[in-house]
Amino acid sequence: MATCPQGHASGSDDYCDVCGTQMAAAPPTSDPAPVAGPAAQSCPICQTPRAGQFCEVCGHDYSSAGSAAQREHPGLHSEQGSASGQGNRAPVPLLATAGGARWEAVTAADRSYYEKVIAEGGPDAGAVAFPPYCPERSFGLYGEQVRIGRRSRARNVEPEIDLTGPPEDPGVSHLHAVLLAQPDGSWMLVDPGSSNGTQVNGKPLKVNVPVKIAPGDRIHVGAWTVITIREGAP
Repeated sequence: MATCPQGHASGSDDYCDVCGTQMAAAPPTSDPAPVAGPAAQSCPICQTPRAGQFCEVCGHDYSSAGSAAQREHPGLHSEQGSASGQGNRAPVPLLATAGGARWEAVTAADRSYYEKVIAEGGPDAGAVAFPPYCPERSFGLYGEQVRIGRRSRARNVEPEIDLTGPPEDPGVSHLHAVLLAQPDGSWMLVDPGSSNGTQVNGKPLKVNVPVKIAPGDRIHVGAWTVITIREGAP
């Protein structure tokens, strides 16, 4: 027989059947642990909040294929990789065809495209001049992605195809477009949301809709820049 806190013998073990006192104090209850809400995803390279498939600052690809490639080849983001201690490995060249030929992008100035842009008008059309001299430059396509744009230290953007110049095309965004390597050795081109758009063989690209490119294709960006895709010996 149980004894209540007042000393009475009780046949009940919850409340004293003599004085009604609770036989034992109920164990204290603890508040349930707060459940953390889903955290906003940030770029693993520069910590910028995510706003789409590609980081607006450094161009990181959030897709599973792009993220895996960047984990394997952190040198693709050389400036950000060095800051995080992961920039010591060089990017691995990707051969684009079974025969071992690599692809290259050749940049130049296109007067006919410039005249078309000026004719279409725009708020800054009158202030953009065609460069009197713009030598061709060749960029090999290496790694899993190749960014096209203009370098910006403030935004930590270092595109692989750097159109900073001189001469500099003011119509080119810092991150204007991205070439994405495919498993079969081909390449896709995507515009992540440039200010003035991207054209392939005269056809405008839709934002964040990749299109396949081939040797001989001409990519127009900015006010007068043309990028011709070629195949060459490795």
